[in-house]
Amino acid sequence: MSNALAEGQHLLGTFAVVLDLVGTFVFALSGAVAGVKNRFDLFGLMVLAFVTGNAGGITRDLLIGAIPPAALTNLQYLWISILAALVVFVWNRKINVQGKLILGLDAAGLALFAVTGTQKALAAGLNPVMAALLGMLTGIGGGMARDVLVNQTPFVLQSDIYAVAALAAGAVVVTGNWLHLPSFVGMLIGLALCLGLRLMAIFRGWHLPLARPS
Repeated sequence: MSNALAEGQHLLGTFAVVLDLVGTFVFALSGAVAGVKNRFDLFGLMVLAFVTGNAGGITRDLLIGAIPPAALTNLQYLWISILAALVVFVWNRKINVQGKLILGLDAAGLALFAVTGTQKALAAGLNPVMAALLGMLTGIGGGMARDVLVNQTPFVLQSDIYAVAALAAGAVVVTGNWLHLPSFVGMLIGLALCLGLRLMAIFRGWHLPLARPS
């Protein structure tokens, strides 16, 4: 039984790492596309791709005491970010940077990071509420850093459903953990929920109530 448990934990860890790397690549793509939109050079695209793809994960690791952060010790995160920047640099003429591509990529990255951030927080021993909040922070961190670097108001501070979608994903993951469901099940459901909410906000105009001056 102990061997089976160890194998299961290893598979879960591998699954979470894969989702984390995919999230890094997708978020890095969104950063590079934003760089093209704002006329960054190749080096600028690489910097923006790395920051967008890794700011949330670095923040998460620092807060749970995983020091140094994985993005600074595992070169895969750097190479994935550079690859994303190169892909966008080579094919940028075929990319409609004025369309909703950035928003779509950002939605995918948000969902992936929200569930992996929550799962990693739970594994570090955080209580469920804080784990869900940290998952949300992991999801919104990269997008906020990207928007600040291109001098744009971060999505999370606007009316679109953004942080709420990430928080919902985190809540699903911790609920699945509380119900003793296989962790990957909660992560996949949370991912689908976050992505669905974000895409509906983008394409259907779902948003939170606006603060209106008197």
